[in-house]
Amino acid sequence: MKFFLDEATTFTGAAAWDALDIAEIDGATVRLHWTDAPYKWHVNDGDEVFVVLDGAVDMHWKDGRGAEQITRLGPGQFCHAGPGDEHVAHPAGAARILVIERKGSV
Repeated sequence: MKFFLDEATTFTGAAAWDALDIAEIDGATVRLHWTDAPYKWHVNDGDEVFVVLDGAVDMHWKDGRGAEQITRLGPGQFCHAGPGDEHVAHPAGAARILVIERKGSV
């Protein structure tokens, strides 16, 4: 058993998007990311679940017409990006995010 009792509010990486590996389950990784800077526009090769644990994140995503949309996520809020969903996360200050996705995904 491993317990992560305070990491949701205390984990800090040396650089944006550094991660604490929590588990690998049937080819999917569960990682706690810390960031204070945007990621990059990308498309995952599989499903991704993105859960904000601490802070706030503006998720930029493209709708079916290719128009950019923005949805703000706060603590306890999450989104699912399916294969082919183009998106990028922009934290509003420092944030801690639990990400579950296929191992090796972008």
